[in-house]
Amino acid sequence: MKQLKSIILGFLLSLPVCGIAQDETDYVEFNDRKNVVHGVYLGLNMAYGEIKNKDTFFTGLKVAYVANQQFEVGLSTVGFYSQQNLTGALSANNEDLIGGYVGLHLEPIFFSKSLVNLSFPVLIGAGAVGYVDGDFFENDDYDYDHDDFETADAIFVLEPGVNLLFNVSRYLQLEAGVKYRFSSHIDLAPNSISRISGFSGGIGVKVGIFNMGRNRYKKNL
Repeated sequence: MKQLKSIILGFLLSLPVCGIAQDETDYVEFNDRKNVVHGVYLGLNMAYGEIKNKDTFFTGLKVAYVANQQFEVGLSTVGFYSQQNLTGALSANNEDLIGGYVGLHLEPIFFSKSLVNLSFPVLIGAGAVGYVDGDFFENDDYDYDHDDFETADAIFVLEPGVNLLFNVSRYLQLEAGVKYRFSSHIDLAPNSISRISGFSGGIGVKVGIFNMGRNRYKKNL
């Protein structure tokens, strides 16, 4: 009888252990979505450069999707004004160049888990350029005339660069970098400017959500 009681007591004591073992083997941490981190942002940037050795100012706006904090794809638009002070049909000595382009924005990102990231943005786009009488912007009393703007010419642009990205928070990122524009030939009178190619350096801010969270759950084996 004592032996039977010992067997029953041992069996009852073993039940909790079996339950724990069952829990440990039936469930595992599992994720078949590869933990992709999604993000989206709106960016604004300003830059300074030169076209034909003359001061040129750029402003840009972009909207992009960020995949896994490692690659951006989106739409970018850039406007610029170059103080050329040329002699042309619009002005005796103050004709400037104005234009803009829009296109596909691609940006691979390295060291994305660090406070400071390194990236290589590329813009592939198209737009238009033309001459404008510089007095239109410099004189508040200037009498506007639609003939103050020359007929524009189309351009195609490839603009690679290198950026440093500063992760301020989950919702804010600062950037600073250098780019080089490769442009197609333009045909405008005066024809002293045939391309808008050149370097530019600038800063920018990105506002959005760069890490929308990971997907983790348990799966029953």
